[in-house]
Order: sequence, then C-alpha cells, then structure tokens
Amino acid sequence: MTEAFAELFGRSPEGVWHAPGRVNLIGEHTDYNDGFVLPFALPQGVSVTAARRDDGVVEVASRQAGGGIVRASVDGGTVDSEGWPPDRAWAAYPVGVARVLREHGTGGASLLIDSDLPQGAGLSSSAALECATALALCDLHGVEIERAELARLVQRAENEQVGVPCGLMDQAASLLCTAGHALMLDCRSGLSSKVPFATADAGLTLLVVDTRANRNLATGGYGQRRAECEKAAAKLGVAALRDVTDLAGALGSLRDPVLRRRVQHVVTENHRVEATVGLLRAGAVAELGAMLNASHMSLRDQFEISWPEADAAVDAALRAGARGGRMVGGGFGGSVIVLTATDRAARVRDGIAATYAKRGWPPPAFLEAAPSPGARRSA
Repeated sequence: MTEAFAELFGRSPEGVWHAPGRVNLIGEHTDYNDGFVLPFALPQGVSVTAARRDDGVVEVASRQAGGGIVRASVDGGTVDSEGWPPDRAWAAYPVGVARVLREHGTGGASLLIDSDLPQGAGLSSSAALECATALALCDLHGVEIERAELARLVQRAENEQVGVPCGLMDQAASLLCTAGHALMLDCRSGLSSKVPFATADAGLTLLVVDTRANRNLATGGYGQRRAECEKAAAKLGVAALRDVTDLAGALGSLRDPVLRRRVQHVVTENHRVEATVGLLRAGAVAELGAMLNASHMSLRDQFEISWPEADAAVDAALRAGARGGRMVGGGFGGSVIVLTATDRAARVRDGIAATYAKRGWPPPAFLEAAPSPGARRSA
C-alpha cells in the first residue's frame, strides 16, 4: 500500500487505519427504532492509507473500484452517492465523513482505500470505509473524539451526506467491538457492553454465506421500511417502536396490516436480542439456533425484506443439520449466517452449494466468522 500510495499521490503516507466489517448476530432493523442489537466485528474490513493535506481538499482512490483519484473540498455541501458517476459513487462515503468531521477540527487528506470485505454482501463495507476514514482524519489532524460519539458522527455522515437512512449499529460495531465478544448496544442511549461469544469453545462454527445477490440501500426498500416504522410509532403515540410494551394492544390499534407486521417484527426482535444475550452469558451458545430461525422467519414474513437466495440458503442449511440460520443486513440481498456444529460445517456448505447449483444461481461464497477487534491504527 505504501508504494501504491506514493505512486498515486506523489508522497509517502503517514499511516494506515483499519476498520472491520461486522455481522449482526441478531437484532435486525431495530437500531433506527431505538432498540437493541448484538453485532460482532469480522477479521475482514477496509484499510485506509493516508496523509494529511492542509488545503481543505480530500482526495480518495480505491484499489477495488478504480476510476482514478476523486477530489473534493471538505467545505462543500451534501454528497449524494446517486449523483456521482457509477464508478465513483463509493467516494461519497469518505468525502461525506470528511465534511461532517470538519466541524470538529479535521481537514483534508489523501486517502488510498483497500478492502478484503465483499461489497453489497450485508457485512457493512460502507460503514467500515467510513470508520477507517474517520480514524485516519482524526489522527492526522490531532482531533480526539470518543468512539461512541465518533460512531454517531459517522452515522450522521451517511444519513445526511450520502442519503442512506441507516441506524447506529454498523458504525458502533466497527468502532467499539472487541475480539471474542459480541457488542450489546442500546441504540437509544448509545450504551454498550461486551458479551462473551466463543463458538469454537462450544464445538460450533458460524458461517457467513454471501448469497451473491447484491443490494443498494439508498435506492432499495430500506428507506421505505424505516418510514413505515416511523409512521407506526406516530400512530401509536410513542417516540420509537422500542417503546411499545403492549404488543397485542399495539397490533389491535393499528388498522394497516403492513404497519402491524412491521411493529410485530421490531418488538419481537428486541426481545430476541435480550434473550440471546442471556443465552450467551449463560454459556448456552448451542441454543442460539432457535433465535436465529425465529429472526429469519420474522424478517421474511413480517418485515418482508428477505430474498429467494437467502431463504434457500437457510432452508438448505437446516436440512443439512445446521442448528439455525437467518438473513443479515438491511435486506433485499446480501448474506446469511448459519450456526452449525463444526463437524457438520462441510455438509452444510455442500448442501447450500448444491441447492444453488440446482436453481442455476451463481455459487455462494463462505467464510467462517470469528469475533475480532474493532477499528484501529494498523501501521
């Protein structure tokens, strides 16, 4: 990366910053409803090799995307990823972060981005890019921001600058997770705690299955689902769906069947997060399968954001003897997680691959997920 940086920008870098992707063990579409989530960081992520600029310009290049160097002023306005040329839409994310952080004393920089995280797979490659950029800019300009607050600033950048109405989970997971643990995050207060999560000790493997069905959250149904949740909360007279304590009463007071389904998912998913934390703290990792299955059915039937490849992967995994599985991420494409006994992992992979081949779909990709450290300076 050092040589590539020097060749592109004509000078040496000052450091390398890495931010991981994440898998959300459970708690999907609860974050922007002020609820609970339980993500953990992956070994894979995004690295940013960077050097400071003092002229208010941020220049970025990506080893994956190509398209040369993109230059923008940190004092500019909103960055809309849909307004960039298709081969440069990714640049809206680091530029957006630079424009938000300028209010806190950062400035320009030269940034070379590299990633071993699949894009569009529901593993939060965009948040990893944002968080690595944020750490680089803060370090280069000597700005200290507590990580919980930095996560909120990066979330704001994606909301306001890029136009994706995401919640806090992805940024918090990338910045706050630790090795060997999941992160129990209260998305209203921002408070978090570490929860032991060691599948290997229990003879289990958590597989991430990239279904190869990509999605675009800015133009897909993600924003619609968030709007539906906000509408339901308003009709129920609560600040957010996290505040619904009488589910039966709430469902009975809503006439719109779509809103009823959205509320049912969010409220029961929050309960599943709390139950999963209890199981992990008790060391009952093997019992998580039922929680994953229930979450997937709710996302499929109540929130209606699953997709054929995800449903087929979960079904094939269960037929092959997996303990449980569910779609992860914003929906409409991306990845599935599957919990299986380690000695059955090969059989589960083969079963999913055979199902895809039978349907004429591109073969899925697999990786074994191990809870890993959060974002950090790596060189």
